[in-house]
Amino acid sequence: MISMRVLVAILALAGLPLSGQAALDVGEAAPDFTTVAALDGKEFRYRLSESLTKGPVVLYFYPAAFSVGCSIEAHAFAEAIDQFAAEGATVIGVSADDIDVLKKFSVKSCQGKFPVAADPGMDIIKSYDAALNTRPEYANRITYVIAPGGKVALQYTSLNPEGHIAKALAAVRRLRQKPPAR
Repeated sequence: MISMRVLVAILALAGLPLSGQAALDVGEAAPDFTTVAALDGKEFRYRLSESLTKGPVVLYFYPAAFSVGCSIEAHAFAEAIDQFAAEGATVIGVSADDIDVLKKFSVKSCQGKFPVAADPGMDIIKSYDAALNTRPEYANRITYVIAPGGKVALQYTSLNPEGHIAKALAAVRRLRQKPPAR
């Protein structure tokens, strides 16, 4: 028999949600936030509700700038940014890193193509139920697509950086599809 402690460790390492973690569900209102962010090394104020006036927002949380998985994910979002823009969507990453670290990360890993926001107090991370269960001082790897009306259209959680971009892009495309004629 496998012990409960071993099972919990396996689930945590696999990035699967454990009891007590309740990321926002599809259809729920996305909490608005304003924070400091960096784009191509330059600091600015970012407000979610302002970005939603331009179209859907892909909001992704990641554990730590410059870690291997987070750098892979940021690079993949940077490579796909033109596809998101073609669908009218913007992308922003959020971590508990401070703005000085994110200024560098926005240049190197994000390639100056999308902003990353600082949440050192973890207020945004907590409002999106995005803290990592096993290390609550870090964000989990969660991607949300938020529709222009402010509702969650996609929530995808996996510590594996693979899959986040494809799932987010598919959700953004679904938002742009027109309903079939009756």
